[in-house]
Amino acid sequence: MNKFFIFDTNTLLSALFDENSIPALALKKARGQGILLTSIQVIREYRRVFFKPKLGKYISFTTRLEFIENIIFNSFRVNIIEGISECRDSNDDKWLSLAVSAEADCIVTDDKDLLVMNPFRNTPILNSNDFLKIY
Repeated sequence: MNKFFIFDTNTLLSALFDENSIPALALKKARGQGILLTSIQVIREYRRVFFKPKLGKYISFTTRLEFIENIIFNSFRVNIIEGISECRDSNDDKWLSLAVSAEADCIVTDDKDLLVMNPFRNTPILNSNDFLKIY
């Protein structure tokens, strides 16, 4: 049975910057054991952040484009059926809305605004290290 995972933008960026990092290992494990979930709002966030010009001094645009488009193409896009407005950082509500709408198995993040909500409506919110320990 497939598991359904959500990775926030900064966790994916960390995975891209260092393929041997804990976030990269968590992403690899998640992709091997399940399916990544996205929504229109999440895809917009991914593209907005990954295409920031300032990242160009660290990693090429082409590398960022290929990485995030691969994530998007190989994820399952979910229509949000319940908008959530419960996170202390309203920019993070998109992750909670996706988790609830898709009945996700887990959100993987290092964002403290999300981590303090663990679990959210029975969806675990884990950092990359804890994800690796559990899965």
